Amino acid sequence: MSRHANGVVNEGLDKNESVLNGTRTDERPGIENTSVSLEINEKPEERESWGNKLEFLLATIGFAVGLGNVWRFPYLCQKNGGGAFLIPYFISLIVLGIPLFLIELGMGQRLRQASIGVWNEVSPYLGGIGVTSLVASCFISIYYNMIVAWCFYYLFISFQDPLPFQDCPTNDWGNATDPECHVAGETSYYWYRKALNLSPSITEPGEVQWHLALVLLLAWLIVFLCTMKGVKSTGKAVYVTALFPYVVLIIFFFRAVTLDGAGEGLKRMFTPKFEELGKARVWLEAATQIFFSLSLSFGGLIAMASFNPVKNNCKKDAIMVSLINCGTSVFASIVVFSVLGFKAKTALGECLDEEKAKNLTANSTCKSLDEYLSDVAQGTGLSFIAFTEAITKMPAPQVWSVLFFLMLITLGMGSMFGNIAGVVSPIHDLGLLKIRKEFLTAIMSAVLFLIGLLLCQNSGEYWLQLFDSYSLNLALLWVAFFHLIGMNFFYGTERFMGDIEFMTGTRPGLYWLITWRYLGPVLGALLFFAGLYDMGKDGIGYSVWLKDKGKTERIDFPAWGEAMVIIFVCFALIWIPLLAILRFFGLCSYKGRTTDHRFQTTTSTLELCNQEKQDFDSKL
Repeated sequence: MSRHANGVVNEGLDKNESVLNGTRTDERPGIENTSVSLEINEKPEERESWGNKLEFLLATIGFAVGLGNVWRFPYLCQKNGGGAFLIPYFISLIVLGIPLFLIELGMGQRLRQASIGVWNEVSPYLGGIGVTSLVASCFISIYYNMIVAWCFYYLFISFQDPLPFQDCPTNDWGNATDPECHVAGETSYYWYRKALNLSPSITEPGEVQWHLALVLLLAWLIVFLCTMKGVKSTGKAVYVTALFPYVVLIIFFFRAVTLDGAGEGLKRMFTPKFEELGKARVWLEAATQIFFSLSLSFGGLIAMASFNPVKNNCKKDAIMVSLINCGTSVFASIVVFSVLGFKAKTALGECLDEEKAKNLTANSTCKSLDEYLSDVAQGTGLSFIAFTEAITKMPAPQVWSVLFFLMLITLGMGSMFGNIAGVVSPIHDLGLLKIRKEFLTAIMSAVLFLIGLLLCQNSGEYWLQLFDSYSLNLALLWVAFFHLIGMNFFYGTERFMGDIEFMTGTRPGLYWLITWRYLGPVLGALLFFAGLYDMGKDGIGYSVWLKDKGKTERIDFPAWGEAMVIIFVCFALIWIPLLAILRFFGLCSYKGRTTDHRFQTTTSTLELCNQEKQDFDSKL
């Protein structure tokens, strides 16, 4: 397709294409205004945009900083060498995290489309990358919002005095009525028996727990209201969801570091065990944590960046948000381990006092303080069991419980906004459903809520483990690897570096070239195969609650459960090779915008933008 010298596209465009005509005017000082006519399916200028730069930054920070910063990073740090774990963690950030973050922000901002549109634009052979990101966003939205719903439930019960998880059930004479509570402990008993009413195994689904279904409905209603108008509504909500967690963390910080036992907790966490760095598992978990902590490969970052102006400095944003996210993980760990140190020292003191009252001090059976500190839970166990137990030992526990669960809710909501953007924006951009964005958001929220009712059954927590442990890990690593392959070998590293220079004013240096072209693809492939190896080595299982023992124990999934895991994994991984094969053999035609000459039937957004850039530069 030829063009005039002034950048206007010839009228040789296919008459069957639906086109819109628009103009773009550049008003740089000292340069004559240049009008460029765009004849494409969608005008980039008409795409919705963030109200201001701060809204975008808060949205990306809220998306990246989530529940994992509070309940997974502290556990990994304690498990993998304490302070020594920070070495592979920050190396992984520099080598893998920040470079991938810039790819997602840069591609979305340059092509001004969501994940599916971006990779179809690069090449329809890569269209499956966007579909996989869409599937991953759906999977995580289903169970992530269930966790937010649990936080809502605990928020509501936190206004009771005493807290319902503070004591075991008793009769009128003050005697315990349930021996399970005595064995398990108050907070564990309340979590598994009262909040979840957990069944013995996944093979016994039980009934829908309506108190959980109602808080799940509330969580989805809030997500819908905050995202129904796209970035116009999300941009206002992020002022709360991105900033409030930091307010609470700062409040908790000043309270936590003054608790008796905080020093022991911090010492336990940050004492480096450099011998751990010789274990491959430590480096693998550090790289994986960086990857999931930054919310890479879900498509949410691409979608949010697509609403930015083309001249936004996405390189600066990628570095800043990545560092803020990792700094938050370290700061949250200081708070968590200060509280857990207080919990451990209090538990030890209570045990010694009890033995003293019974004259058993000569043959003490109490665990050591180090053993109490070693018993650090992760995930839901940290928030709903360990942390709540520590809260019950503090003065005014209702206040601290309300603040803690409000913080978790806002952290979860910030991430959910990005997850929904990764679902709704690609579907809306494709135009498959000719309806307004608010109706599309309502439909997707309703569908995901109905699927989420599966997690509200007595066996719901087991299903959540299935989603969390098996449906996403390999898919996200798979997407990240093909992000690097697609950018380097289909889009072109030099072209992308030129785009970054055009958008930011500076060309990426040697660091970016080495990580994108060499280190990134190698690490991505290694992580993917390491994930496959871990799944095969550990088997496919889940943790069940043993009522008689008052603790959890890992067991294997039944045969149909293993089949479900395999189906989930394959359903997420299949799209990239499947679409590429179908389009190679002409079984799945493509007539959209693309720069791939093998499929090109109309002018691409990138092609027009490149022409505009060249025309403007020629006038300098």
